[in-house]
Amino acid sequence: MTHHITVLLHETVDGLDIHKGDVVVDGTFGGGGHSALIAEKFGDSITLVCIDQDKDALDQNKEKVTKFCKNAHFVESNTRNISEVLKGLGLTHANRILLDLGLSSDQFEISGRGFSFRKDEPLLMTFSNDSAKHIFTAYDIVNEWEQESISDVIYGYSEEHFSRHIAEAIVKEREVAPIKTTFDLVRVIESAVPNWYRKGKIHPATKTFQSLRIAVNDELGALKEVLETGFELLAPEGRMALISFHSLEDRILKVFFKAKAEEDKLVLINKKVIAPSREEEKANPRSRSAKLRIIQKNK
Repeated sequence: MTHHITVLLHETVDGLDIHKGDVVVDGTFGGGGHSALIAEKFGDSITLVCIDQDKDALDQNKEKVTKFCKNAHFVESNTRNISEVLKGLGLTHANRILLDLGLSSDQFEISGRGFSFRKDEPLLMTFSNDSAKHIFTAYDIVNEWEQESISDVIYGYSEEHFSRHIAEAIVKEREVAPIKTTFDLVRVIESAVPNWYRKGKIHPATKTFQSLRIAVNDELGALKEVLETGFELLAPEGRMALISFHSLEDRILKVFFKAKAEEDKLVLINKKVIAPSREEEKANPRSRSAKLRIIQKNK
């Protein structure tokens, strides 16, 4: 049973302005909310390609799409491989591309891969759930990386002001015993920060967990890659909708949009970012930081 609430659902689907015959790519399928609404509205008149690294997400949520759209394809892959995915399906272009860069609530709550500091789970933080492959994990970072590298990652991906203290505490702890679980790591973080920080509005482990997750999955590298590749795959007047959740993603989007606009290759459909309504924020507090941007490729 899914717990995921799709962010900016109608604003995103409406903003994509999908038409009959379009090839629509949902590069971050997750809980399947956006794709399900697209399938319900357009049925078999479109080709829908749903990509996600998480096989469980695809398996658990594909039925909500296929009951409306028989021309739906589900591919277990990183969205940075969008070109290879489309080529494998015999497709040469996309008319609409959707990227929801937020972590699915299901991954936080039921994945068992250590995304949440509120659950005692193995320290993985991998989007992929293929245990048969040797996958780089958060365990590798905290137990094997040099102290300075750990500090750089924690500060660089979240601007955690106590990154050096946390990195030092991690290295000291692992000399005694490996840091194996999320709760192990939380205890180390809490021991490294001041009392006032532990009692603040934001959990003291929030930024460190965000940083490790971004590093493990190379989220920013993947975003840069899919922006370039996806834009090239867009047909003339094709649209791309992007939902970001933190300043690092925002920065990458702004730099990309500015560069393409200066080359007269795109226009911004919404000059101002689209944010969740008060009603949506109240119903889904995790939506608060979401920002929707829609671009259109010039002819």
